[in-house]
Amino acid sequence: MKTISSKGILFYFIFLISCYASAQSKSERELTLIDKDWRFSFGHLYDTQKDFGHATGYFSYLTKTGFGDGPAATGFDDRAWRKLDLPHDWAVEQSFSEKASYSHGFKTAGKNFPEKSIGWYRKKISIPESDKGKIISLKFDGVFRNSKVFFNGYFLGTEESGYNGFEYDVTAYANYGGENTIVVRVDASMEEGWFYEGAGIYRHVYLQKTNPLHVATNGTYVTLEIKENNAEISAVVTIENKGNYKGQFEILQSIQDASGKEVAVKTENATAPEFYKSSTYTSKLKVQNALLWDIETPNLYRLITQIKQEGKIIDRYETPFGIRTIRFDAEKGFFLNGKPVKLKGTNNHQDHAGIGTALPDELQYYRIKKLKEMGSNAYRCSHHPPTPELLKACDELGMLVIDETRLMGINDYHLNDLKRMIERDRNHPSIFCWSVGNEEWNIEGGIVGERITNVMQGFTKSMDTTRPVTVGISSGFKSGISSVVEIMGYNYLGNGDIDAHRNQFKNQPGMGTEEGSTFATRGVYFTDDAKHYQSAYDKKPRPTFYSIEEGWKFYAERPYLAGMFIWTGFDYRGEPTPYGWPSVTSYFGMMDVCGFPKDNVFYLKSWWGNAPLLHIMPHWNWSGKEGKEIAVWVHSNCDEVELFLNKKSLGKKKMEVNSHLEWKVNYEPGTLEAVGYKNGKKILTEVQKTTEAAENIKLTLDKENVANANVAVVTVEVTDKKGLQVPTANNELTFAIKGGKILGVGNGNPTSLEKDQFFEETELVAITNFEEKKLASAELPNQTSDSENNWKEAFKDRDYKNQAPAYVYRGKFDLKNNSKTNTVNFFYKKIGVNAVVFVNGNKIAPSAEDPEKYVFNAAVLKQGANTIQIIAPPLQKVKEWDVMNTDPGIIQVITPSEPWKRKLFNGYAQIIIQKDENAVEAVLSASAKGLKPQSILVFKKQ
Repeated sequence: MKTISSKGILFYFIFLISCYASAQSKSERELTLIDKDWRFSFGHLYDTQKDFGHATGYFSYLTKTGFGDGPAATGFDDRAWRKLDLPHDWAVEQSFSEKASYSHGFKTAGKNFPEKSIGWYRKKISIPESDKGKIISLKFDGVFRNSKVFFNGYFLGTEESGYNGFEYDVTAYANYGGENTIVVRVDASMEEGWFYEGAGIYRHVYLQKTNPLHVATNGTYVTLEIKENNAEISAVVTIENKGNYKGQFEILQSIQDASGKEVAVKTENATAPEFYKSSTYTSKLKVQNALLWDIETPNLYRLITQIKQEGKIIDRYETPFGIRTIRFDAEKGFFLNGKPVKLKGTNNHQDHAGIGTALPDELQYYRIKKLKEMGSNAYRCSHHPPTPELLKACDELGMLVIDETRLMGINDYHLNDLKRMIERDRNHPSIFCWSVGNEEWNIEGGIVGERITNVMQGFTKSMDTTRPVTVGISSGFKSGISSVVEIMGYNYLGNGDIDAHRNQFKNQPGMGTEEGSTFATRGVYFTDDAKHYQSAYDKKPRPTFYSIEEGWKFYAERPYLAGMFIWTGFDYRGEPTPYGWPSVTSYFGMMDVCGFPKDNVFYLKSWWGNAPLLHIMPHWNWSGKEGKEIAVWVHSNCDEVELFLNKKSLGKKKMEVNSHLEWKVNYEPGTLEAVGYKNGKKILTEVQKTTEAAENIKLTLDKENVANANVAVVTVEVTDKKGLQVPTANNELTFAIKGGKILGVGNGNPTSLEKDQFFEETELVAITNFEEKKLASAELPNQTSDSENNWKEAFKDRDYKNQAPAYVYRGKFDLKNNSKTNTVNFFYKKIGVNAVVFVNGNKIAPSAEDPEKYVFNAAVLKQGANTIQIIAPPLQKVKEWDVMNTDPGIIQVITPSEPWKRKLFNGYAQIIIQKDENAVEAVLSASAKGLKPQSILVFKKQ
């Protein structure tokens, strides 16, 4: 063990002080998104050779600091790796297989597919010399899963959870004034949930720079009290000192309204925490005539926290928040700002059609808006902490949120996850309840569950006293967790007697945390088990479960229940109950995986919304069923509805609250029309018409104004010659784009095994059977050696003090497909100087862009086995302990992408578009056999 002298210690502290002094001239913090320009490649779960030899070095990353090996090494050659931007979900890119995970949507990733369970990411960044003295950090919003992060070859740490945000201080490891290498190894072999979770760096990554004296990560906490029209704000801030400053400083806390106007300000004098310590400070501010945050008008404020030292601002930290009150009452339910609000909620996982879990920020808003349009006012994060962007969307759009941790338990692993979730999210006004567990059947009804809940509930309260705690319970509502949790979470009426539990625990508020799992396939009206299609008519999914209508009626009629959360708002990949392969998505959603509404949406919209509504189901295209009885349902909140078929009345019926209407109608082509009445007056009409054959493609942009957006959603339909949408269409369409790229395609079909994404595929082909023989001269020949004499294993027992003037090396590489459209590159890694490369006897010139890259023309290549020879004078050791490179390089095969395509499913498909960074506009084109092509301007000139 080496010891540090007193002079060394003195030098270290002089260095820290000089760094801190240098930082005094730096103002405020920088937070830079670093999602672009990463390199990616698959490793291997257990084959170290296929995992690039990682963790096999004599000094590997755990034995000695800075010895990251394999791809973790700074000098690792990643030129052949695929280029991509984050967020990235590699699972959604994979094909489907019956051997893959049922719960994760049968995608060929994870433990059963070791070659697709490890992903490596690498990125180069520059850090200027002027950043010396700042604290430099890497911030990850979430990586699925079990990530190891390296910086310039230094191991920073491991984060097992796929849902936690985390960060690492890289100040000591940075190469100031030069290039720095970030490396992330992701192990997605282990599933955390029983639903599709994706794989990879699927959330944002940032580079953060702060003064050594700064607001700690998630270091603010805003609480408030409302008196009359004024809000008294308590702004708590945690200041961290990673420098040696020991003097006084100022904390300036100000509040701005949505327009940026300052409405309150307070300055506090404080003493800096000690070296590498933190301290908490509280400021009291008052907002006059406060605008409240609620569902209809989600008014937001910003707390601006500034640290001033010697009159200069050295840190600035923004905290969005809302002014509102929440309260649960055991008799009357939930109150927001003193007014009763019935929770009309949905549960949701975080994946979306075509892109898996790697959602662009704009898509978070898209999904919350779809739920709001349905009349929903609440969202339960099922069953893990969400992305920061989802909570931002809920804050800004007015959606209440139950925020849920992933695991129940009382040790550091569990409580630290809970702590990070609460400290990250507790300033969001949308969050009204914390959930510390869901359906933990092994412990729900016993003393262990009771003990764990008591600990987690108390631990939650120690960090946030403003919100209650719940747990979703499904194995009976009698004892254990049910008897101690603050807000009872009932999962499904069929799992216990809710009224009986309430009568036993009359002081315990409750809500339906999961309810109404109707199986339904969008656009299907006759169940076909052979095709794995479930009828879209609302019905009990199982004898002991309840339909959407039955569930909502139960909760709507009981004031003591705060409301209910339907399972689920959107379909999601995985859990394809009641079927299995080849179904790959759930059937539970009110909307499909794209966000296209099933008919149940209109039932909820009738009774959850305020606007008059009228909806007929099914469509009226039933060729071959002429004269046969069709069940016609009408969803409406009108007083009465009259139904007509080809202008003949089929009767007027009175609508009961929270119900629907039904007719039995003998099918004949034409027009089915419903007329809605309010107070005896006709106020609405709705029609379903029999359509003719599809003739035209229709593309519709989801957003009218996308001038400032980078991502847009396009709906694809086909219409007949009269412009009517054809609800039974299943045409396959092909797509192309200029000025942007397509991120993903989907159609909502639960049995579709079509690709979600189309991109050029990068395959890395190793050179095998690598041999060498000596040459008598350093003069490099223009032809290969055909002699079979004197070859031996390359570099084996090489005497580096007595090397030949030159060596000829040969090896094999195998091409599965020698297509003329493929690009085959050889990325040479120096095993000598002035190398000459031959393939199958043909001399290959290096590329102009990189002298160590060789492009192989298809004409010189063969299907199957190919021979490569490299002739070069050897490299010489400078020091005895130098480790010489023995890897000749890697063959990269790039297969061009197929055209983007997708079949319509019952009339619809969806395309998600991202604008190119420098493009002024983007145009999407669609074509299909027998249909007129169509284009749409997705992004307009600004």
